[in-house]
Amino acid sequence: MIVRLKSAAALARRSARSSQRPVSLSDRSVRSDPRWPEITATLATLRDRRRHAIRIVDADCGRGALLIAVARYARTLGFTAIEGRGIDGSPALIGAARTAAARLHDPAIGLSFECADLLTALSAEAELPADIVLWNGSVHAGHRSDIAAALAGSGDRVIGDPSTSSSDRHAA
Repeated sequence: MIVRLKSAAALARRSARSSQRPVSLSDRSVRSDPRWPEITATLATLRDRRRHAIRIVDADCGRGALLIAVARYARTLGFTAIEGRGIDGSPALIGAARTAAARLHDPAIGLSFECADLLTALSAEAELPADIVLWNGSVHAGHRSDIAAALAGSGDRVIGDPSTSSSDRHAA
């Protein structure tokens, strides 16, 4: 039996090609999300630091499209252990997110979606902060300061929609 091992150069070329295209996403809303450039840059920085595992939280995840796309993109960069948690208050949206995540067949990607109160769920994240917290910036006026504080404690890097969020925090 002959086993062919790919050269490091061939693997590097393949990795470079796959990291240049943002993942074959058919959902234009994910590719056009204003957070996408910062997300991809943050993932690249973590890989440059030789990280192999990553934890991502998507607060107010909706149908989970962005979290799924980020996990898939992280995999193309070479992350070998990707944990993602989506949180939303709508049972219907969480059901749709779980259905979409079930289509992933990659043992390196573990995604969970939960219907929960956002403030409570984010506060629990402070026990083991995520590497990246995704935030779309939508908050009812009376909860903005509470959510901002919970976001700040829930992850090392909070990436919010710049058009709606003033709670973006970067790790020092």
